[in-house]
Amino acid sequence: MDETSPPENLNPLQRFGSDVKRVRLGRKLTQKHLGKVTGYSDAYVSLVEAGKQMPSMRFAKGCDLAFGTNGLFEGMLKRIDEGDHPSWFVPYLEQEKKAAHIYDYSVHSIMGILQTEAYAHAIFRAGYPHARADVIKGKVDARIRRREVMERENPPTLWVVLHEACLRTVVGGPAVMAAQLQHLIASADSPDIDLQVITYAAGAAAAHVSPFTLLVFDSGSEVLYSDGPQGGKLYDKGATVADAMHHYERLRAHALPPDDSLALVKDLYKEYAL
Repeated sequence: MDETSPPENLNPLQRFGSDVKRVRLGRKLTQKHLGKVTGYSDAYVSLVEAGKQMPSMRFAKGCDLAFGTNGLFEGMLKRIDEGDHPSWFVPYLEQEKKAAHIYDYSVHSIMGILQTEAYAHAIFRAGYPHARADVIKGKVDARIRRREVMERENPPTLWVVLHEACLRTVVGGPAVMAAQLQHLIASADSPDIDLQVITYAAGAAAAHVSPFTLLVFDSGSEVLYSDGPQGGKLYDKGATVADAMHHYERLRAHALPPDDSLALVKDLYKEYAL
């Protein structure tokens, strides 16, 4: 990342990293020294400064200790986490915008790109029950903006495998679910979107796999995004990504064909719309 880049051109993680680098250089500290103070390697510091690594709260507090900035970087990281997207999700979003192909497996809720505003609102309200209305609205608006990737002139191809649980878990009530499934039906008409449902009948073939997303780029490179107990993470190691792609192919094999999947979604829509 060019340290002379104007702040408005940086995402929150890049801005955090740029500020760390600026203050570090101002204090005449090396990356190795900052790493020693924060308890991380100089390689970790380099990745944070480049906006390619989600900084931990321990790292942010370590920066404040090393720089004498009295909680400045700790507060910055908290604001990133309290913003429209949590800090750990920002690196994925940057990659999603560049992908040529997106392969998603959703287990508990419908993928963000395909969510309606009301469905997203119900998801965020449940996840942040004490948040102010404007905070929830900001998160919902940010999620809906993710659709823009599919609305550009040359959108990526999107293949989504939904576990049946996504369709039967009543998020926001029957009316919200009816509108959400209606949106899925309309989305499936796009030549760039394929939708399959893996039913409960698939049993262990789906039950042992956690949700994940694979991004494939025009260059041929691939990355895996997977949720964890402390947020999501990107993986680019060949063996890890290849293993995920193998799981995805098996999930597609066990899922209903696209036409049958769409028929199931339509049947469930009728149930919710009653």
